[in-house]
Amino acid sequence: MTIEEEVFKKSSIVFDKLISYGFIKNNDIYLYTTNILNNSFRVEITINHKGMINGKVIDNDFDEEYTNFRVKGVKGDFASQVLEAYQDILYDIKNNCTKEEYFNSSQANRISQMIYNQYHDVPEFLWEDDDETGVFRNPRNGKWYGIVMYINQSKLDSKTDKEVEILNIKLDDKVKELLNKDGYYRAYHMNKEKWLSIILDDTLDDEEIMQYVKTSHQFTETIDAWIIPVNPQYCDMIHFFDHNDITTWKQTSKMHVGDIVYLYVGKPIGTILYKCQVIEVDIPYTYQDKNLKMSKIMKLKLLKRYNQDQYPFDVLKQYGIKAIRGPRRISEALRKAMND
Repeated sequence: MTIEEEVFKKSSIVFDKLISYGFIKNNDIYLYTTNILNNSFRVEITINHKGMINGKVIDNDFDEEYTNFRVKGVKGDFASQVLEAYQDILYDIKNNCTKEEYFNSSQANRISQMIYNQYHDVPEFLWEDDDETGVFRNPRNGKWYGIVMYINQSKLDSKTDKEVEILNIKLDDKVKELLNKDGYYRAYHMNKEKWLSIILDDTLDDEEIMQYVKTSHQFTETIDAWIIPVNPQYCDMIHFFDHNDITTWKQTSKMHVGDIVYLYVGKPIGTILYKCQVIEVDIPYTYQDKNLKMSKIMKLKLLKRYNQDQYPFDVLKQYGIKAIRGPRRISEALRKAMND
């Protein structure tokens, strides 16, 4: 790990703070320059648009880069003084221009943020003695679809000996095809027939990686089907979807995007009239009267209309439904019957 990687691990750049700190932006590169050790050396720190940080120490007398302070286990007062002064600058930039993150590399943190934006999942660190391994899993069933690990690259490729962050994802039949491409490796610590490893060092674009994260996530997806009762005294369900096929609805159970919802209209109608799909959940909404209390709502999209004689309560009883007093999951048998 380089000096810069060590200092800035588990942090990411807040670009809005760089200019006020003293960086100068040129195209997609931010440059900061300052002198150290009585102006004997010049420090140049560059940060690209992806948050990757590089630094140089220039000997002002010779206008040449000085690198002795980078030697591992550096000894000698002079090189140690340069290293200390250089690290002080890096830590000051970190303290003023970054935010704390889950992982070490900028790409791992960008991917983590993209996963949160798409699925609202954050990494879980499941082992007390390991704060480097973050697991992404579907909260509906606990299944893993991504694991970020910090390992020596030699465990993937004997040609390279450095610490890197990797992302393990499940791709099944795509694994063999991708192993022929740069940036993809046989899975570390996972089933090598179904999983593979990606090194998070910007060899691959974030967008390409997220395509395969989506594929891995799809292996964990399950869709529930629900019946929700509706009181026709409070809602004209016969004409409910006449002018719009999307509506908001009280969310009383732990429903998820993609779930199927059958709206059952109570007496005197007593039948399922609509099949809908959940397209958005956990929308904050506060409402209360003598009949109804809501703290959050969801959005439903109409998929299908039913005639009143297709799924009346007498038909539903044949599939074990004895009462519909609130949202309830339906049996697999009824689900198959209604999947028309």
